[in-house]
Amino acid sequence: MHLPGQTNFYKGKVRDVYTINDKYMVMIVSDRISAFDVVLPRPIPYKGQVLNQIAATFLDATKDIVPNWKLSTPLPNTTIGLKCDTYPVEMVVRGNLTGHAWRTYKSGKREICGVPMPEGLKENDFFEKPILTPTTKAHVGHDEDISREEIISSGLVSKAEYEQLEKFTLALFERGREIAKSRGLILVDTKYEFGRIGDTIYLIDEIHTPDSSRYFYMDGYEDRQENGEPQRQLSKEFVREWLMENGFQGLEGQEVPEITDEIAARISERYIELYEVVTGKTFLKQDMNYNEVENKIIEALKQIEG
Repeated sequence: MHLPGQTNFYKGKVRDVYTINDKYMVMIVSDRISAFDVVLPRPIPYKGQVLNQIAATFLDATKDIVPNWKLSTPLPNTTIGLKCDTYPVEMVVRGNLTGHAWRTYKSGKREICGVPMPEGLKENDFFEKPILTPTTKAHVGHDEDISREEIISSGLVSKAEYEQLEKFTLALFERGREIAKSRGLILVDTKYEFGRIGDTIYLIDEIHTPDSSRYFYMDGYEDRQENGEPQRQLSKEFVREWLMENGFQGLEGQEVPEITDEIAARISERYIELYEVVTGKTFLKQDMNYNEVENKIIEALKQIEG
């Protein structure tokens, strides 16, 4: 598209982002899907709608904690919001010893991003209180772990601003866990991104989606921990597991397995299940007429700009 006032365009792994008059951003969440830093060759029906609508739901449910970038959702897979100067760190918060934190722990280390981890924990155990394990924001490749002290001493973020980001992150995670609990879920870990306009900090990007968060089912959690069984997850992990089962981990020389109609439909159904469990709402499939997309976005921009 070429939108009125367009000053920039960025095509990410799964999102297309248009900058308007250096003031607004139009974010279209596509049905593209990525895993192991690779965009898979086949899109997943309704994935973009699922992610965009989960993010919109949680942005609305947390705007009393911190202002956020969202102004309008004119289409099922599209959000229009404020363009902010992005902080160069992602605020990762963990309530359980899972994923990267568990791999670090299992290797014998008892510290992650400068945060100590106690002895005697098992995979998926709760931390006594949530821990913050920030990362640098990488435009290409993997984000890198970084400690609070390194962020402040290197001048990536000032001490006062970073302390505010920490407060917002922990309050958002607490709200996310409360909402998850009401749906029979445990919000295990997630990441938040922030930006600013002037002196005001804004929550930006997506929030509490399966692409940026991990959920466990609460029912049976204790029994599974006691018996050393894997937890029932609600996250994008099932896509990675399917790829690994079929010999792909994003390594050089490996080929992405074929995503058949059946596999694409199954992944789509899992994303829809995620939406319905996480939000408590029934998912309404909305097929878009692409001839109308540009007009609807232009109309929404006109309303925003008054």
